[in-house]
Amino acid sequence: MPLSFAAPGSATLPLHLITPDQLDDTLAGLNAAQADWIKAQGFAASSGSVCTYPGASGIAGAVAGLGSEQDRLRGRFALGAVRKSLPKGVYHLETTLTGAALDEQLLGWLFAGYIFDKYAKTSASDAELVAPEGADVARLEAIAAGEALTRDLINTPANDMGPAELEAAAVSLAKDHVAEISVITGSDLLAQNFPMIHAVGRASPRAPRLIDMRWGKAGPVLTLVGKGVCFDTGGLNLKPGASMGLMKKDMGGAATVLGLAKMIMALELPLQLRVLIPAVENAVDGSAFRPQDILTSRKGLTVEINNTDAEGRLVLADALALADESPSDLVISMATLTGAARVALGPDIPPFFATDDTDANVLSRAAMTVADPVWQLPYWVPYEPMIEPGIADLDNAPSGGMAGAITAALFLRRFVTETPRYMHFDIYGWNPSAKPARSKGGVGQGARAILAALPELLKL
Repeated sequence: MPLSFAAPGSATLPLHLITPDQLDDTLAGLNAAQADWIKAQGFAASSGSVCTYPGASGIAGAVAGLGSEQDRLRGRFALGAVRKSLPKGVYHLETTLTGAALDEQLLGWLFAGYIFDKYAKTSASDAELVAPEGADVARLEAIAAGEALTRDLINTPANDMGPAELEAAAVSLAKDHVAEISVITGSDLLAQNFPMIHAVGRASPRAPRLIDMRWGKAGPVLTLVGKGVCFDTGGLNLKPGASMGLMKKDMGGAATVLGLAKMIMALELPLQLRVLIPAVENAVDGSAFRPQDILTSRKGLTVEINNTDAEGRLVLADALALADESPSDLVISMATLTGAARVALGPDIPPFFATDDTDANVLSRAAMTVADPVWQLPYWVPYEPMIEPGIADLDNAPSGGMAGAITAALFLRRFVTETPRYMHFDIYGWNPSAKPARSKGGVGQGARAILAALPELLKL
């Protein structure tokens, strides 16, 4: 049961999750032989450390470290690291943690159960955990399942995760939750006025498409838009090999909104959900769009193409224009959009932009509460001229190389003019190295923060 908790009622072993200053009291609660054994192992309750202790007929339990306060500031999900080190058994948690701090650790346990074994067999931990009494198991397991979907989609290589396969994943999700879904494919994109989605995807033999999923019949309207560039060669502005190596993850925005949608629908939140995903492959052949082309968007704005490797904002622009044509209480876009965001904040912290400062504050507080860090960057109006080339309404790749995340966000905001509340997330979607509860590879970013903020954002 890697992504769920063990059923209560079975015989369990105690798992004491403690800080260093709780160690003496914990040892005092064990018998002398067990306490001496733990001391002999040098256990100091450092973050993620584990020591089992003996009983009359084998392992009687385990102590596990939360680490110091400084340790907890430096890293999340200590219980995720613990899970990887525990021997087989069914455990129950003994800890003084409550509320959000306990939820973080329980999610860490579930996240650590994720494995991606589609192409090579990978063993999972045999340890199981009974959730503490009072824990919201349904919510925690729904979040873990949504995160697993996001990771699976990102981790799948582009040969098995093109636009059609991304559509199939969305269709499967819609079927699971009785959602409506429609897809516009290939030349029909031109007929139905999605010219920039078509332009970016037309050079690939795998047809571009726009996926449109709807769920819920009552409540406020939330629209999620996710960048679904299933592989990005850079187009005619071809990426060098080192930059192209991770481009299977360029549909991380789509993967993240599908994972978030799975959470929302599984929890049956009282809202109306719409998910829009422009799914394309930015490839190279004679029909590829070119530098200096000028494209006319669904919104009617013209865009000068100064770099075919700045394609994500083009496909998002048409999808956002569609979202803007129907009333929404909140529109959120998510995309692996700019290298500038990673230079500014690194791989762990995605920047976000919000047209409403109150929304930004709500989101920032929620992110800290659920250990899903994000950081607000500004829609800096004085930079607007940087995206105005003169020959067209907009420039998709301003020269100079400065403020790339901000100018990309300003570009997208031009396509959301009828919806007052719009948030954009520039995520990375990838763990460069394994961390507690997060294996190397695809990872969700921002989804849990949004989920936690929705009750206040939408007055649910």
